[in-house]
Amino acid sequence: MERYTQNEYNIAIVQDFYNALAKGDGDNVSKHLASDLEWWFHGPPQCQHMRRVLTGESNHPEFQFEPRSITTIDEDRVIAEGWEGAHSYWVHVWTLKDGLITQFREYFNTWLTVRDLRPQNGKWEIKPVNAKGTLWQSQISGLSSTRSMPGLVLAI
Repeated sequence: MERYTQNEYNIAIVQDFYNALAKGDGDNVSKHLASDLEWWFHGPPQCQHMRRVLTGESNHPEFQFEPRSITTIDEDRVIAEGWEGAHSYWVHVWTLKDGLITQFREYFNTWLTVRDLRPQNGKWEIKPVNAKGTLWQSQISGLSSTRSMPGLVLAI
């Protein structure tokens, strides 16, 4: 059996979560979530599709989350990005601990930049956007570059 890195393991958990969600396998979805899951949403209120599924408000997803990319931004966080057509772009930031998803942040129709603002060598230093401090940025291909969406910075 191959040994996975923590990042590969976390990506596999998040991918399995999306696969279970697509199949409507509630038991498999639930097994990946901590009982005290913390979630945060930014976007139009009518676009809280994931919240409705996770809380049981909707028996079946009214929106299909099919990630176009899944990557890690550090050993605890996985980012998934997807879009459908010109009006639905989303970013999910998952925080995992001991194999469970403990925090979920959803950004719907929002450009996102993830910055590392942790102190380096005991000093606080804010690096320029294109320097090492930027861990991830929205990479939306296929959506019009003239489309206006709010932009946020997630600082970790």
